[in-house]
Amino acid sequence: MRVRGPLRGCRIVDLSMGWAGPLATRHLADMGAEVVKVESCVHFDWFRGWEATRSWIDDCGHEKNPPFNCMNRNKLDVTLDLGTDRGRDLLLRLVSISDAVVENFAASVLPKLKLGYEVFRQAKQDIVMVSMPGFGSTGPWRHYRAYGSTTEQAAGLPHLTGHPDWPPMMVHIALGDAVAGLNGASALLVALRHLKRTGEGQFVDLSHSECLLPLGVHGIAEQSMTGTAPPRMGNRSRHHAPHGAYPCRAGRWVVIQILNEEQWNGLKGVVGEPIAGFGALTDRLARQDDLDAVVSGWTSERRAEAAMAELQAAGVPAGSVSRSNELWRDPHLKARAFWKLVDREHTGELPHASAAYRIDGEPMRIDWPSPTLGQHNCEVLGGILGLDDAEIDELEREGVIGTRPSVPEENAK
Repeated sequence: MRVRGPLRGCRIVDLSMGWAGPLATRHLADMGAEVVKVESCVHFDWFRGWEATRSWIDDCGHEKNPPFNCMNRNKLDVTLDLGTDRGRDLLLRLVSISDAVVENFAASVLPKLKLGYEVFRQAKQDIVMVSMPGFGSTGPWRHYRAYGSTTEQAAGLPHLTGHPDWPPMMVHIALGDAVAGLNGASALLVALRHLKRTGEGQFVDLSHSECLLPLGVHGIAEQSMTGTAPPRMGNRSRHHAPHGAYPCRAGRWVVIQILNEEQWNGLKGVVGEPIAGFGALTDRLARQDDLDAVVSGWTSERRAEAAMAELQAAGVPAGSVSRSNELWRDPHLKARAFWKLVDREHTGELPHASAAYRIDGEPMRIDWPSPTLGQHNCEVLGGILGLDDAEIDELEREGVIGTRPSVPEENAK
């Protein structure tokens, strides 16, 4: 049991895989909850790797994938074959002494295993369950399989993204997973709060695609009010100018976003004479090409960080565009102790991003790295469920538990 953090004393059974569910439970693990991740040697978390081969297993490829190692720190890991009666029964015993269950399978998966909220309620009447399928647990799409990129389409975001003459554009980072993960963590916290206050468990039905809808609310609002979807604008705005990403020295960029006349006057004070010929907002919107050329002329003579600092000092919203490989050295992130070096078997010491929030000025702790497959079988089955060594050995001989992935022989290479 975790002994630090605001959620110490809380136990969560984590059946989720990939990004969305594990991100939700990672937040609670960072806050001190005891999160028990349940995998199996055949159906392990797909973030360990999509295609298991014998050579990949022999090389411990399932322990080296960065996405898995980022999403599952501070968790315990137990392997249970839920397709067996013993594996299923052990899961239900674990649920009976836990506060919550989290899963993000397609809606048809748990029923095939004779599991689900009503089954978990029989094990523990006040259990909280957060279910996170791509399109929710009801409706005509409930059985559709989905990933972060497909839910992005369902929410209409690509229709709003890109330049006017481009086709709809994806953001290509499976945004639906990350947004659903944050919503899932929030929903789980609220449900646990309700449990603590009332003693009542509940079923939380969370749809990835619906989590994404607020990101395109401007499109939804305009379509509702006018009957027409807004055009794709690239980095520009129909309501503000200048508004975009502007080139700087050494191939860098700075984003500038003028939202009111006070900020416009601040920009004029920094850029000076070249921008003096532009007037009120209507004039600036009508001449955006010319305006962007002038702003680009000023930014192109400066380093991105210097341009940002000068503009911010004048009250102008501006930010240099960071490259991923520079974030490790970012002085602001360093000052907030954002990065933590974590040593892990098979991968060595690597930086981990801490949670974005602080309590009393301190970041959440990273007490241990993401677990290896079945790393805590003895701790969970013996220490939490009370099985003796002989029972655990028998489970391993029967293939109910294990510490190494298995694949059908015809797929092994």
